This record gives sequence, structure tokens and C-alpha cells, in this order.
Amino acid sequence: MPVLSPTWTNERIELLKQHFEAGLSCREIAADIGVSRNAVIGKLSRLNLTRGRTVDDRKVQDRGTAPARAMRAVPRLQYQMLATIYGETDAPALAGPIDDANRCSLLELSENRCRWPISTPGAEDFCFCGNIAPDSQPYCAGHSRLAYRPNSRVRVMRG
Repeated sequence: MPVLSPTWTNERIELLKQHFEAGLSCREIAADIGVSRNAVIGKLSRLNLTRGRTVDDRKVQDRGTAPARAMRAVPRLQYQMLATIYGETDAPALAGPIDDANRCSLLELSENRCRWPISTPGAEDFCFCGNIAPDSQPYCAGHSRLAYRPNSRVRVMRG
């Protein structure tokens, strides 16, 4: 029967500590010691060895990357729709009832008609709103108010 040697010998643990203190990455430590990266991460965790990153460092790093993500998250068309519906001012959008007299089937939909689904697809009463959708937008003004709401922070700032 083969004798299994332990993964973490005293020599390997000392090497791990030395490499960690020298600032090597977990991948570099793993390659040098001859264990997996996950084994290094696990052993560092069990030894309570952590990198000296403070909370302030994380906040600065997060602030640096957040605007780029936020800019990509809102497509230009959605922004234009929000600007059309809510305007560039702080005036609240009018919230009147949505007319249901123009409902239509999928075959009756055209480019300038609201594509808001009514009911459940496959149900007997399934149809689309069919009201006029301005400027080739997918929804009428009433359904656009429902579909393109500004995020809660914007609403709190306005209110």
C-alpha cells in the first residue's frame, strides 16, 4: 500500500508564509510549492492570513469601476424613451388611464402600434394594446410609463 504524504508539510507552510509576506499571488505561490491555487487559498484562510486591503481601499476601487458599468447598463434608446416620457424637467409624468379600445392581435400589429401584451400568451383573450406608439417606440405613452421607470434613487431624488 502506498504511503500518502500530507499536502501541507512544515516546510510547505513556511514557504507559503514567506511567499505570502513577499506579496506573491496565490497562483504564483501554488506553482512554486506544487499545490493547487485553491489549496493555497484554503490554507491561507485557515492560517488567518489576509492581504492588507482596508475598507477604504475597496470603496475607492468600487467607485472607480461603478460609473463605467452604469453607463453600459442603460441603453441610449431607453434613455431617450425616459427623456421623452418624463421630460428633462422635474415635472411628474401624467398618469391617466390607458385606452383599451385599440387592442389587436399579433397579425394586426404595425410599427406605430403599442406592443404591450394583454393577458397570457396562448390564452383565448391574449392580445396587444394597439394604441399609437410615438416615434417608433415599442409602447404607447401609458405603457412606456410602466415599462421604463427610473430607478428608485432617481425617484427619491425627485421626490
